[in-house]
Amino acid sequence: MREISFDRKSIRTRLIMAFVVTSFLPIALVNIVAYYNTSRLVRQNVESMTNANLEQIRVGLDVWLDSYEDILYQVYTDDDIVELVDRINAGEDVASNRQMLRRILRGMVYTKDYVKFISVITDSGELVFYNQLTSATTRTSWMDSISMSQEELYREISADNRSHMIPTGDRVVFGSNSCYLFHIGRRIIDYRDVDKRCGIVLVSIDERLLEEICATTENGLNFIVDSEGTLISCAGSGRVGQAAYEKGASADEKKAAYRQIAKETGLLGETALSVYSVCDESTGWEIVRVTSQEELIQALRQQQQLRVFIIVLSLFTVMTIMFSQVTKMTSSIKRVVETMRKAGKGDLHVHVGKDPTRPTEIEVIAEEFNAMMDKLGESMQRQKDAEIAALEAQINPHFLYNTLDTINWMAIDRDEYEISNMIATLAGILRYGISDSNGVVRIRDEVDWLKQYIFLQQTKLKKSFDCHINVAREIMGLPIHKLLLQPFIENAILHGFEGIDRTHELQMDMGQEGDQIVIRIQDNGCGIPAEMVREMNAGIFQKTDNKNHIGMENAITRIHMYYGENARVRIESLEGHGTTVCIWIPIVDTWEENNG
Repeated sequence: MREISFDRKSIRTRLIMAFVVTSFLPIALVNIVAYYNTSRLVRQNVESMTNANLEQIRVGLDVWLDSYEDILYQVYTDDDIVELVDRINAGEDVASNRQMLRRILRGMVYTKDYVKFISVITDSGELVFYNQLTSATTRTSWMDSISMSQEELYREISADNRSHMIPTGDRVVFGSNSCYLFHIGRRIIDYRDVDKRCGIVLVSIDERLLEEICATTENGLNFIVDSEGTLISCAGSGRVGQAAYEKGASADEKKAAYRQIAKETGLLGETALSVYSVCDESTGWEIVRVTSQEELIQALRQQQQLRVFIIVLSLFTVMTIMFSQVTKMTSSIKRVVETMRKAGKGDLHVHVGKDPTRPTEIEVIAEEFNAMMDKLGESMQRQKDAEIAALEAQINPHFLYNTLDTINWMAIDRDEYEISNMIATLAGILRYGISDSNGVVRIRDEVDWLKQYIFLQQTKLKKSFDCHINVAREIMGLPIHKLLLQPFIENAILHGFEGIDRTHELQMDMGQEGDQIVIRIQDNGCGIPAEMVREMNAGIFQKTDNKNHIGMENAITRIHMYYGENARVRIESLEGHGTTVCIWIPIVDTWEENNG
């Protein structure tokens, strides 16, 4: 018996590998996909919230700037201011008109928080302003903080009738105070002559207003950059008023510059910074938000660690249970296999013991094995009994033949030639039947033996029936198994002619149809009841009315055993009129196949 190894091919190993493949790998894959999907969704939500925050800042910026443009509107449309500016341009009492203009401007400076200067530049080049922190009247310090001269500033703003945003420049110092300023400018309009160039007005606003609008948070820094790349406003940065990036910078270079600005403020961490921005169409400014993703990444990492811990714990628990169950199951299988090995080595009394923990399927195998061993033991015992009986009943064939030969000569001495013929025929029949009873002979030999058997039966029954055997010449040399047809002949002779007054006739015809030998055995006897014929054709043979058809049953069984599904036996009978048995057996191509 082949040895069974419990190694990589064992059921235990395969079950464990199957569990790993079908459980661990999918769980790990699902975990990875879930992690990246969660990260993507979180980042999308953060991005959505950030864009919403930037849009809110943009709207707030427009609202606040609109409110400061209202001050600007009051100045550049005021008729008194237009008249004073016209006088100054005409050179009329310039000092007095300047003073009157400053008074009007002073009243407007205090109408809005964060307004530091309101300045007027006339077409004649005069600068009139008012500020909250100094008493200077001839020179304003904010003019030195921007990159444009007074003439360039006047020329740009007076060229059209729209508002101009002047970006934050250098820090403006007011004694011990200082701040950054950005400016809104507009051309002064005389509605009596809208094309007339009178002058321009500028409102200077503290940059801290923009810082409040941007509302920098713990994990995000908001700042403003104009279309030229100048940093307009940024909490905690010393680069306000300076270029945030070089001209012609790409989008990635701009983002890198924005991250650097955020790092320099020290308000955010230095890693995992993300940049978002939105453009304000009314000013042309870009509102930028740089957020720190460190907390988000840390939260995702903690979530992943927790998920991994739960998965590992679950897998460990399942693996422990699975190992326990697999070990129990394989142990049961191993005990069954070991018992089978013992049986294979010759111990036919071994049985698989009872085990309540054994799986049902394995228990069925164990029970079937035990039942098989019981049947094998019974079979072995029957075989021994049969061998003993055969030894006890064994007769030496030579002794039998010699004895019959002696009787034969004694009959001849007494001129009993009929008895002599019967004894000689019987000796031939016995010699033919005992020698290789399951062997294969030619049809002519089988037919000769049948004729001898029928001769004995006719002698025994005092010629009470006639028998005719017709065999086609071309099949005489074909092979056939010995003693195959005798049970059908015997059945017809012993049972078929009972109770029949007419002449008893028995006929056997053998011929060839295609690739089959066809044998027809027919008698004109008493026949067989229809129900019994149906049962016999279905393979059911019963002993009724002291008639036993076991010989026919064995013969039919042997036919199917020798020739398989290619052989057929059909019984036809009409009660009171006789029985016909038709047998079809295949022709074997060569004699050697039948003797192989």
